Amino acid sequence: MHENAMAHMFVVLLTELRRLEAMGWNAMSQVLDDDAFAYRFDEESNNLIVLVRHLTGHMRSRFTDFLYTDGEKPWRDRNSEFDHTVRMTRDEVLAEWRSGWECMFTALRPLTWRDMERTIVVRGEPYTIFDMLTRQIGHYGVHVGQVVMLSKHLTRDRWVTLSLPRGVTEAGPFYGRGLGAW
Repeated sequence: MHENAMAHMFVVLLTELRRLEAMGWNAMSQVLDDDAFAYRFDEESNNLIVLVRHLTGHMRSRFTDFLYTDGEKPWRDRNSEFDHTVRMTRDEVLAEWRSGWECMFTALRPLTWRDMERTIVVRGEPYTIFDMLTRQIGHYGVHVGQVVMLSKHLTRDRWVTLSLPRGVTEAGPFYGRGLGAW
């Protein structure tokens, strides 16, 4: 791939990851009640605690020593991430959210666009770093969307939109806080 295009794509990937982090944070920051973080729509749904524990577990596994070891670590217990009996306070959930993203961004910080074609391994399968990051954006985007939907449901009439509200063409209070236009 052309150098300028690859350099641009690297910046776009990192920007999108930061946007997803900010979107989830800004959504959950509006949920004020500790008990609300354990709320589920039904028995098949995940609550905010589970979503955050899953994303954090995934990020820690994928990005711990990811250049040299398989991205699915033997110490990860994925099934435990979906334990709905786990209770956490709001502050604990938000701290967990930050720690997962920080693990990922710390691992990515030393990279440059020239690393995008390097090969890493996830679950025994080779991927370029570019391909792996693209997959992570898709995966994280699904779960951040769930976090936003659930947070909006839990805050109801206190919800402050993360982008432009219906019928408004000017920026809202969260616009520009890492979310950008989309």
